[in-house]
Amino acid sequence: MKRLFSGIQPSGELHLGNYLGAVRNWVRLQEQYSCFFCIVDYHAVTQPYEPSLMPRRAFEMAVGLMAAGVDPAKAALFRQSDVPEHTELAWLLASVTPMGELERMTQFKEKSEALKSIPVGLFTYPVLQAADILLYKGEVVPVGEDQLQHLELCREVARRFNARFGSVFPEPASLLSEVPRLMGLDGKKKMSKSLGNTISLLEEPPAVWEKLRPAVTDDQRKRRTDPGRPEVCNIFTLHKAFSAAERVAGVDRDCRAAAIGCIDCKKMLAESLETSLQPIRERALELAGHPERVQEALAAGAETCRKAARKTLREVREKMGLTALS
Repeated sequence: MKRLFSGIQPSGELHLGNYLGAVRNWVRLQEQYSCFFCIVDYHAVTQPYEPSLMPRRAFEMAVGLMAAGVDPAKAALFRQSDVPEHTELAWLLASVTPMGELERMTQFKEKSEALKSIPVGLFTYPVLQAADILLYKGEVVPVGEDQLQHLELCREVARRFNARFGSVFPEPASLLSEVPRLMGLDGKKKMSKSLGNTISLLEEPPAVWEKLRPAVTDDQRKRRTDPGRPEVCNIFTLHKAFSAAERVAGVDRDCRAAAIGCIDCKKMLAESLETSLQPIRERALELAGHPERVQEALAAGAETCRKAARKTLREVREKMGLTALS
């Protein structure tokens, strides 16, 4: 099978944005590809964080991934820092990466705008991303549209390395994910834990409802008698992801006709979320009660990845003349 690589930040518990944006797709892809799924803690250190919390955040992310259906028996699930070859390859690839290409990265521009002092790691972030993929000779990378620019840079880095030193890396192809544009519950920005506008996959129903009840919907629907516009409502986007087709159709129809109010729509979504998330929550509780299972899965994944990583780096070093002294 073709090799597929994808990574996720160790933000702690998975939220709905993570799940719809990546993880639900991973569960399907692990049946079709040889998958490498990485908790990218090296990437996470480019932003301010509390060091004492990082191990726990990575552990909770692993619990969430496994509870959501990522199977360590089918895919290599590992923590990036357990395979130090990622950073070695990133340094070697930096030798063929043009600064101009990095300066054009949209995400770098957006994240650096608010910073007085920009860390080099934020600038070279895409080089480490390229190393993550190329270290395993990844052939396929599932991405949303916002990551296409980074993947094209990875392809450019692979081409430049191969042209200068000899063929080593395939140029990974994008597997464009059909992901709904999911805004946070505030209706203003993308769902993000740092912004506090998320729902965790593991939250109990009362906590979910406390967040859903005040969530922003269609800002033009001021009264219950006003017809709604499901196409601009973030709650309806969640219905399409978690509710049965019959309920989605009914909500669409009744919202437009003002036959239901926003609170009714939210109550039905809460029911749909509980149906989908209860099995995940139960599996997560079981895994959290047996942390050794999670640790063993990550250790096995890291060992598998180290073997593949060492093989690639031996080849890279030989091509670059970084071999034993004669």
